[in-house]
Amino acid sequence: MDMEYDSVKRILLFSGKRKSGKDYITDKLLIKLGMENAEIIRISEPIKSFWAKNKSLDLKQLLSDGAYKEKYRKEMIIWSDETRSKDYGIFCREASKNITNETVIVSDIRRKTDIKWFCENFGTKVKLIRIKCEDCIRENRGWKFEFGIDDIQSECDLDDWNEWDLLIENDGQREIETILDEICNKFIS
Repeated sequence: MDMEYDSVKRILLFSGKRKSGKDYITDKLLIKLGMENAEIIRISEPIKSFWAKNKSLDLKQLLSDGAYKEKYRKEMIIWSDETRSKDYGIFCREASKNITNETVIVSDIRRKTDIKWFCENFGTKVKLIRIKCEDCIRENRGWKFEFGIDDIQSECDLDDWNEWDLLIENDGQREIETILDEICNKFIS
């Protein structure tokens, strides 16, 4: 493990399909834990930063959950896959380079190679959390299946992964506090 990561006590890797509630849950978890104790990093952030800089796009809008990001999603995926083929850990490493807290929340794990990189660098501190959500609920949240996005590695690589430390059903029926308590009781206490 790299020396710069010695202060990290736990790294919570969140995975789930688009519109499953990953960002909502991780944002609420950060508030519950407090910014002095935890931080969120996003693997997509260095991808979007590069893309915004090279294409003269609005980074803030690319980082949001709106139509602007969706307009560029497919191109960003293609470019990031080509980049990962040369160095699978490039975006994980870039997103992790300024970690400052003992609890790190990674809100957007999408590939087995993401898990591999974090396990190689954080070992047993890594905890894997999968957010599950029925398609009909995702549709109510604005998701619409798109060929070339929802049927490729960036969305499907972890569909057959069965080594989750925690599976969370985010069906809209459970209170967010119940979900957060489940995460905290399992990994933070």
